[in-house]
Amino acid sequence: MDLLDPLFLTALLKIIGVNIILSGDNAVVIALAARSLEGRQQKLAIFWGSGAAIIMRIALTVFAVKLLAFPWLKIVGAGLLLWIGIKLLVPEDEDAHIAGHSNLLAAIKTILIADLVMSLDNVIAVAAAADAAPAEFKISLLVLGLAISIPLIIFASTILMKLMERFPIIITLGAALLGFVAGEMAITDPVDIDWINANAGWMHYIVPAAAAAVVVVIGKALAKRQIEQGAAVS
Repeated sequence: MDLLDPLFLTALLKIIGVNIILSGDNAVVIALAARSLEGRQQKLAIFWGSGAAIIMRIALTVFAVKLLAFPWLKIVGAGLLLWIGIKLLVPEDEDAHIAGHSNLLAAIKTILIADLVMSLDNVIAVAAAADAAPAEFKISLLVLGLAISIPLIIFASTILMKLMERFPIIITLGAALLGFVAGEMAITDPVDIDWINANAGWMHYIVPAAAAAVVVVIGKALAKRQIEQGAAVS
């Protein structure tokens, strides 16, 4: 495996990017679940809960990559990824409540369950990013990409969230990246890849760019409408 291979590096950066953009909420859940524990137990809950979540997410993503080899599933996955990208740009109601625990095992259990429930978008996006790389790189990319990005999320989540609040363009770029990856996924499905390669190679450039634009345009429009409706109600 050549770590300097452009295809490898591009896919690795995509995996790290989409995982960081989509995992801010997961980091918040970890902090909330462990907030009632005492010093050393709090650190243990974060360490073991995060470690178990990482292993679970790697296993789920490897499984997702295997599934993408079946016809039509990439097209379905591309549609889901477009929806996830659009949803990223629409403000959410802050009404979620995560219970803090005074028991170490209970906190770890909460972290693991919450991460499982919230990781569908991450799994789909990371699997799609890895799928664009050569077959011999995929598993290595998944492990390396998640190994790099998840510790960043855990230890720098506060900084990341502040940066996203201060520079909203980061969220927009992240949503566009998801749209781009969705476009790549849709045109590499076993159903259409041979025809596209033989008759419409230009689609490898136009479709991902168009998908990125669609995510940003629709996401921004829905966000604007939601803000206007909120203002009208108040």
